Amino acid sequence: MKRIAVLTSGGDAPGMNAAIRAVVRTGLDKGWEVYGVRHGYAGLIAGNMQPMTARDVGGIIQQGGTILGSARCPEFKTEEGRWQAIRAMNMRGIDALVVIGGNGSQSGAYELSKMGFHVVGVASTIDNDLAGSEMTIGVDTALNIALEAIDRLKVTASSHQRAFMVEVMGRDCGYLALMSGIAGGAEVIVIPEIETTPEEVAQKIRTAYERGKAHALAVVAEGAKYDAEALSKYFAEHRERLGFQVRATTLGHVQRGGAPGAFDRILATRLGAGATRFLEQGGHGCLMGLIKGEIRATPYSEVIGVKKQLDLSLLELSRALEH
Repeated sequence: MKRIAVLTSGGDAPGMNAAIRAVVRTGLDKGWEVYGVRHGYAGLIAGNMQPMTARDVGGIIQQGGTILGSARCPEFKTEEGRWQAIRAMNMRGIDALVVIGGNGSQSGAYELSKMGFHVVGVASTIDNDLAGSEMTIGVDTALNIALEAIDRLKVTASSHQRAFMVEVMGRDCGYLALMSGIAGGAEVIVIPEIETTPEEVAQKIRTAYERGKAHALAVVAEGAKYDAEALSKYFAEHRERLGFQVRATTLGHVQRGGAPGAFDRILATRLGAGATRFLEQGGHGCLMGLIKGEIRATPYSEVIGVKKQLDLSLLELSRALEH
């Protein structure tokens, strides 16, 4: 191994820059050259990559987003596009690629791996829906951003005796909604894994009102069958039965834009360093993730297409705490 490349792909996550920094500096420490690929797989196909020095990644560990950039790339989904990417790396003498990203990004990395190129993934997505890692880069920071918003909304909800619905991100995974709902003391948590009807949500809001609560809070995952928009429409039609007036807030991409907290900086650093160590040992075709407190490699065949299971016992706990 003499020369590697690193790219970030898909949605940005707080901590991606810390992972880039770790890959570059640990790679250089091993005597390798490290190339940074601009704008994800689109940049890989275009050959948009440059050597990176230790100074190029100085002062980025605390920055959100990704200094390498990210972009959608429909061409990479084709075999021709992937061969073009491999040719671009071969022309520069690159021996292996580190891909920092979530499900879609790692699916692309898996395809490259199956075509014979050495690839190692770093688990990075705020959705925490990637098998092969108990926690992915960006989750902790996104969770704390959501929690801060929930705490602020609870203050104004109590002041005006209202119910608030807060929609958080997560795609088809309810992790962010479940954890922020428990930490924020929500009366209702709606996640994709368990279907919750509008009437069930309305009943919980009514019950909170009848118990004399000053407010009610529902945390809704964006991937739920009945998202905040659908629930708002239902509540508008049944306003007189709720007790509280209901307001909806969608947090959206604000959850992805924060500066990474300590947990994400350390996790990203450990995963990035783990990727170069794994390559040094001759490994490839795997995702680096956090499992039982350790950085471990999981083969892509056990990651891609595998649905990560949510601990639904925590949903039962949240229901016991609603009173």
